[in-house]
Amino acid sequence: SLNGAREIGFTIISISISLVAVFIPVLLMGGVIGRIFNEFAVVVTVAILASMFVSLTLTPMLCSRLLSVTKADRDKHGPGHKQDLVTRGYDRVLSFCLRHTFLVFLVFVGTAAASVWLIQISPKGFFPQEDIGQISVTTIARQDISFDAMSRLQGQVASVFSHSPYVDHVAWSAGSGNNALNQGQLFVQLKGKDQRPDIEKVLADLRKQLARVAGIETYMQPVQNLRLGSRSSASAYQLVVQGLDTGLTDIWAQKLNDAMAADHANFTDVTSDLQNNALQATLVVDRDKAAQLGIDTDTLRSALYGGFGTDQVSTIFGSADSYEVITELDPKIEWSPERMLAIQMRTASGSLVPLGAFARVDRTAGALTVNQLGQLPAVTISYNLPQGVALGDSVTRINALKEQIGMPTVISTTFAGTAKTFQDSLANQGFLVGGAILTIYIVLGILYESFIHPLTILTGLPSAVLGAVVALRFAGMDLSVIAVIGILMLIGIVKKNGIMMVDVALELRREGMSATESIHKACLMRFRPIMMTTLAALMGTFPIALGTGASAELRQPLGVAVVGGLLASQALTLFVTPVIYVYMENFSGWLVGLWSKRKGEPGPVETVDQLSLFKAREDMQPEPQRAAAE
Repeated sequence: SLNGAREIGFTIISISISLVAVFIPVLLMGGVIGRIFNEFAVVVTVAILASMFVSLTLTPMLCSRLLSVTKADRDKHGPGHKQDLVTRGYDRVLSFCLRHTFLVFLVFVGTAAASVWLIQISPKGFFPQEDIGQISVTTIARQDISFDAMSRLQGQVASVFSHSPYVDHVAWSAGSGNNALNQGQLFVQLKGKDQRPDIEKVLADLRKQLARVAGIETYMQPVQNLRLGSRSSASAYQLVVQGLDTGLTDIWAQKLNDAMAADHANFTDVTSDLQNNALQATLVVDRDKAAQLGIDTDTLRSALYGGFGTDQVSTIFGSADSYEVITELDPKIEWSPERMLAIQMRTASGSLVPLGAFARVDRTAGALTVNQLGQLPAVTISYNLPQGVALGDSVTRINALKEQIGMPTVISTTFAGTAKTFQDSLANQGFLVGGAILTIYIVLGILYESFIHPLTILTGLPSAVLGAVVALRFAGMDLSVIAVIGILMLIGIVKKNGIMMVDVALELRREGMSATESIHKACLMRFRPIMMTTLAALMGTFPIALGTGASAELRQPLGVAVVGGLLASQALTLFVTPVIYVYMENFSGWLVGLWSKRKGEPGPVETVDQLSLFKAREDMQPEPQRAAAE
């Protein structure tokens, strides 16, 4: 147990500390994404450090007490065992790769190029759409609709949901909250996933049924556990159009809204909060005629307020309560502008004249709601995405549509809510991944006191990224923020293969072996631990990749990325990393020789091996050894 701990102790420290280093950029990340993943990074970091402590202390003690190897066990696992056959097969393939190093190096370069190309062309997303069995529905009718008519239409929409075999129950309201009178809300609770198809199929079927309800438009969006942004809208993603001129802003917002609505391949459920075409009636008073009749403004206002307002004229006090007395005109009469002009007004002489004798009603189109953002007129265009369309593609398409319709520079557009957070996260993803790789390189450079060997260890990253992106594409998933977090985890996981091989190879180099011999033997010695740790990681993330359980859609991209990356990196790093190690050793030796020639000093000198961190000084046998070029 002590010998085993001394042999792999430094390897465990290197793997653990470099894995913790991956999450340092996540811990320091700001914004909404940083707050979301801060707890995740803290939990993983603490778990890794605790695991390292247990592996260096408790595990060796348990091995000394529980493990025992008999002669029968040694014979059982001797030459000819299946495990030995697998190792010998790996030995033959590895020997072929070390004989054809340039061919393997070309594979490495091709893998790195393919990774960069796939990342650039892969659709970018934010958070995967969850299916928690709830749908938020917004309805919009014509702008001059009455409350009674809106309630009837809202009831028809609710009836469609109630009779759907996918729906459990429905709750609805019309013209409530901050909405205009022509808008309504519905909350739909779906049945369990085992009693209905997936959410996309449910939404598609409901859209077909709701299209038959005339006079009202219905917009649906699945309720998400994570919803960002403070502006409410009918659809999930928001685009705000602003300008100094209200009329010009409304015109170009409507043009952009129509262009997006016509592009069915990239947008669906396109609508805006622009409501400036409502029919309104204005009472225009001829003040000269009113003055001739002796009717002043206060008299006119009091008469109209007493008939249509809430003019309290008295209070009735009872034994237990009080009642306000409010005057109003007969509510059974269907009041119209023409009927209102027939209302009798008392003149200064005491006679009664109709309101139409000195006033008229003008009908015009006006704004039903007025929206602002940052003290400027604003129109919010909201939209959903068809199945298979990424949020990043929609952002690119909106920019193209703006150029296509010729939107002037005095009109500005900004994304809001989820779309804005996506743009911010997309701008920081490169810095996040680059910061993680740089942090690992610095940590490994400090641990190994070398600039070369950290690069050798990190050569497994291109194959891991390639496998992760390919797995996401095959699964039909976007390169979302969750998938990027999975790639960050991959960066920390796959480098352990390189650490295991390089760590042993350096020890063998100090014993006098050549670069090719040392890495060959190191790979064979570490083949079984590498396979065991990779399979353990695969088994741990495979249930996440299957996407089972509540809100599994949010976690599934992480599992798919990790599983795909582990499979690809395992298949390539076992053969690519040894070749890169040989190239790096030769390159390092060339640099040492070049530096020695410039200094006028002899070439590499023989040195005495450094003391191991886990071996006692008296256990070491110092002898002249050829210095490894580091």
